Amino acid sequence: MLNIHSPAFLRRVLVADAVSALAMGLMLIAAAGALEPLLGLPEVLLRETGFVLLPIAAFVAWAGMRKELSRRLVWAVIIVNALWVADSFVLLVSGWVTPTFLGQAFVVGQALIVAVFAELEFFGVRRARMATA
Repeated sequence: MLNIHSPAFLRRVLVADAVSALAMGLMLIAAAGALEPLLGLPEVLLRETGFVLLPIAAFVAWAGMRKELSRRLVWAVIIVNALWVADSFVLLVSGWVTPTFLGQAFVVGQALIVAVFAELEFFGVRRARMATA
């Protein structure tokens, strides 16, 4: 089936994912200048990342609040989250930036949070599939 019926757990996870992405995006936009010296990450990178997060948050919220959840949309969210995690670690090992210890912890911490959301969303899709089988 392409749609998921009665996905309360998955819906809650998607909405929480959207809220956290929105909060992070707004924080990065508003505080990029103040965060740059603390994190050792360029202000423009922080601010642009914040702007990138806003449409992602809107998409995840839209996907999570639809009358029926689309498996394809949920899988798209899972894939975007997985790419975000991978890109976060690439940023740290690439040498493109030289974050402080706090900056490294910030990048790893947010990547771990996104990974948890991806795992919970994956669990929710599997759980819904088992319930409809």
